Amino acid sequence: MSKRDYYEVLKITRSATQVEIKQAYRKKAMKYHPDRNQGDPEAEAKFKEVNEAYDVLKDEQKKAAYDQYGHDAFQNGGPGAGGFGDIFDMFGDMMGMRRGGQGQRRTGADIQIQTEIQLTEAFSGVKKTVKFQSKKSCSSCHGSGSSDSAQGSKTCPTCHGAGKVRSQQGFFLVERPCHTCHGSGQVISNPCKKCNGSGLEGQEKELEIDIPAGIEDGTRIRITGEGEAGNNGTPPGDLYVHVSVLPHEIFQRDGATIFCRIPVRMTQAALGSEIEVPIIDGGRTKVKIPAGTQSGKQFRLRSKGFSVLRSTSRGDMYIEVKVETPQSLSKRQKELLEEFENESQDGQDQGSPETSGFFSKVKDFFEGKA
Repeated sequence: MSKRDYYEVLKITRSATQVEIKQAYRKKAMKYHPDRNQGDPEAEAKFKEVNEAYDVLKDEQKKAAYDQYGHDAFQNGGPGAGGFGDIFDMFGDMMGMRRGGQGQRRTGADIQIQTEIQLTEAFSGVKKTVKFQSKKSCSSCHGSGSSDSAQGSKTCPTCHGAGKVRSQQGFFLVERPCHTCHGSGQVISNPCKKCNGSGLEGQEKELEIDIPAGIEDGTRIRITGEGEAGNNGTPPGDLYVHVSVLPHEIFQRDGATIFCRIPVRMTQAALGSEIEVPIIDGGRTKVKIPAGTQSGKQFRLRSKGFSVLRSTSRGDMYIEVKVETPQSLSKRQKELLEEFENESQDGQDQGSPETSGFFSKVKDFFEGKA
């Protein structure tokens, strides 16, 4: 089955900015994350598809290659697969600046996983245990890939030990890892039956990671050396943990700023009052609401906001007042409000300047029409 267009996978246009690409990726990754769709192979496939699309489109060079060549850019030695790095290798050869040759050390594959944390955990920092599938050195051949330590490996017949092969791509001579030996320059004479000569076997790994206070949604944490084991004793790859911060039912975050909407009774807003509001750190504080406060009025609480990454400082918190209209009134409450309304009309709405001002303009409008 042919691959879907990466822009279609993320539901974005080709003119999307990196910020828009990142936002689209977060939305899709959260929707199809395995933890939310356990036992759903279709969701797992879509999660992998979303990560593959984002891996290309977030990289300016890969994105440029994909925009020009599509999926062919990363297949069959296309410009994106042979890659810009291969072309740079060619120029390095011409100028005597090779980045490495036969016997150059390689590392195991990197692993990408995702974890979710609460907003309060992002505020204070948290230790999170993550589980993921990885690969370790084969217990049968000890990572050599050979079932016979005496025979071991032999020189690759395709690249003759170079680890790389070259092919002509138009004007350029492109160099890429040998497909037979996968860049090692050697092939196993008698492959290990347990790992089929790869030198690796699967394992489920569990790791505790430190997530720092003030971390942003979508941040990627790198843990060096916790990826898959390399072949023949070469260093392991890295583990990349993508952190998703879940929405909170009370607080909304924008960087280091916290927003919180607080409902107040009509009488509290009209007469003035003091209310107690929650703080993201688990505490509470009192806010004075002046008499006559209107719905939508904001109050700023300095240094009551979110943690700043790698800093002891905090942002600010904004309280937005939402004046609530009473419902299910008792008979006596209705009588009191009717008295209040009659008093307001007799006083020509002096206590409601916006209302009287608006209807004054409406009156002038209709009189002008007449």
